[in-house]
Amino acid sequence: PLLLARLGRGDIDWAVALVRTGRSAEAVTMIEPLAAEWRERLGADHYESAEMRGFLALALALTKRRDEALKLFAETVPILAAASASTDGNTRSPLRTRRYVILLEAYLDLLVELRGSAAAKAAGIDVVAESFRIADMARSQGLQLTLTSGLARSAAIDAVLADLVKREQAAAQSLSAKRVLLAGLLAAPLNERSSQAIERMRGESAKLAQERHALYAQIEQRYPSYANLLNPQPASLDSVRAQLGADEAMLAIYVGAKQTYVWAISKTGAPALNASPLGAAAIEQLVTRIRKALDPGSATLGEMPAFDVVEGYKLYSALLQPVEAAWRGKSSLLIVPHRALGQLPFALLPTEAVALKSDQRLLFDGYRSQPWLVRAAAVTQYPSANAFLSLRALPPGDPGRRSFVGFGDPLFNQAQLKEAQTEKPQPVASAAPMTRSIRLPLRNLKVSRVNTETDSEAALAVAVANTSQLAQVPRLPDTGDEIREIAAALGADPQQDVFLQLRANEDQVRGMDLSNRRIVMFATHGLVPGELNGLGQPALALTAPVLSGSSGDGLLTMEKVLQLKLNADWVVLSACNTASGDGQGGEAVSGLGRAFFYAGTRAVLVTNWPVETTSARALTTELFRRQAADAQLTRAQALRKAMLQLIDGPGYVQGGKSIYAYAHPLFWAPFSLVGDGGL
Repeated sequence: PLLLARLGRGDIDWAVALVRTGRSAEAVTMIEPLAAEWRERLGADHYESAEMRGFLALALALTKRRDEALKLFAETVPILAAASASTDGNTRSPLRTRRYVILLEAYLDLLVELRGSAAAKAAGIDVVAESFRIADMARSQGLQLTLTSGLARSAAIDAVLADLVKREQAAAQSLSAKRVLLAGLLAAPLNERSSQAIERMRGESAKLAQERHALYAQIEQRYPSYANLLNPQPASLDSVRAQLGADEAMLAIYVGAKQTYVWAISKTGAPALNASPLGAAAIEQLVTRIRKALDPGSATLGEMPAFDVVEGYKLYSALLQPVEAAWRGKSSLLIVPHRALGQLPFALLPTEAVALKSDQRLLFDGYRSQPWLVRAAAVTQYPSANAFLSLRALPPGDPGRRSFVGFGDPLFNQAQLKEAQTEKPQPVASAAPMTRSIRLPLRNLKVSRVNTETDSEAALAVAVANTSQLAQVPRLPDTGDEIREIAAALGADPQQDVFLQLRANEDQVRGMDLSNRRIVMFATHGLVPGELNGLGQPALALTAPVLSGSSGDGLLTMEKVLQLKLNADWVVLSACNTASGDGQGGEAVSGLGRAFFYAGTRAVLVTNWPVETTSARALTTELFRRQAADAQLTRAQALRKAMLQLIDGPGYVQGGKSIYAYAHPLFWAPFSLVGDGGL
């Protein structure tokens, strides 16, 4: 058996390679006898046995043996899904997760291909509903890669839960070891096998499996939110429909290798499903082209590239327009994006093929006449349909909560501290004589390494910051003004609710009671894994401990967020760029978002690119000013109205004069509302 495995027989990755190189028939020939053999040896419910039969189904589907493939997928997917319900990192390794997603996507492709077929009808499958469920399963698995078993344990802050998790993980690890031993016994030549040892090992494995299942059942029953964090259950189409309001529609998207699927669901009427020929590579390229004008770096106003309305409409016409009948006329759209689409706010997509007009009175005022999607509806984003159901199940927040708490303008090194201690309010500068020469004040993260041999002060700061290199992070002093303005709009107390500079530290965040705040704001850099040396998970940058005298490392990581206790309507991550366009940002917002949801917030407001500071302040303060003035205004509609105010308003004003319009999407569209957009 070892020689056969070395030559490729029995290697699932070999079979996948055959499939992806167009040799599906060879894959069937290789896998078919192995699937039967593994089922006989390991049992039908063993994960590896089911996985092998799943890959056989994939190969059968590609060789046009669709009926057989459908039957095998229907048999194996529930087994694989049940086995993924574990807190053990070995059981849910990245490699196994990727294989699982390959199978789910293949099943999804087959379901849509068989829509309306006799095979689907004979199997009693509602293709639209089943494909929606499978897509949510596959989409959630991508998010699982951001949540290791170590992070899962950190979320188990309840002593009873921690004990259950520890015992369940121990049972899962023992079961994995027993199954390896069993596989070794079964691989021995027939004349060397010990049937007694095999039966004993099977019995021990079955006992451990039952023990683990019982422990996980206790976790699910007593701590459902924790179980859902670890193993999100796929949402059914009917359960989503039941939770939608009359003025809402969900647009759930799954980006596959060759096609992108879109489901449109409203409270009444038939759900719609469309398959676009744009696959993952094409979608990523399209998003990259659209984002080109949204992250101009250090460009001046005159150098800023025009937003490509043609490409924006191309994406709209490929994904949203084919299912328009199911959502048009709704005032609120709930978008479940996937892959690169999570890096682009759908609010900025043009809904018609209208040429961009030339600027007339102000720079960028030609964008005001564009038929942006935000003019038709408010847009809210969800990581998954499962997240939508979880958030809708939360009870309303305590009306007696304090309105706001904000943390911003953290300091990362001694030079920044000196600057903060000596700075004075600066007068508003007069307008530049040439508007197009103005450089945009963007909040972005550019870490520059210091020369520790020549700069002793910087060397000390870097040493204290350890591997995270927090001392190299640039300061964002204008975020303090933003927090103060929002606090004033909400009637918050500057002393008890506003924590800036040295007070924006880890001890302050983790030590205070955040469960009595309606809005929790972090105006600081959001970091993705690897962005700073030694950083292995998404994080928010807080004041360096060497400056504030606080404990910790100055990074509010996903692990630490999981340990917070919130009861917030909003968590605002301003200036975080937590959905950055390099792909990692999407995972960062997914990871941080899920962590904040678990900690107890209903919605997270994130930025998709380095924001221009004056328009960002104008948007967030306008958003919360409107909510404070109208208790019946939903979060989604407040954000929409604030965006429209920027598009149609006076723009950047100096000395009582408008200098340029905020109608370019760079200014009004950077923020995405992720989570519940309700009251």
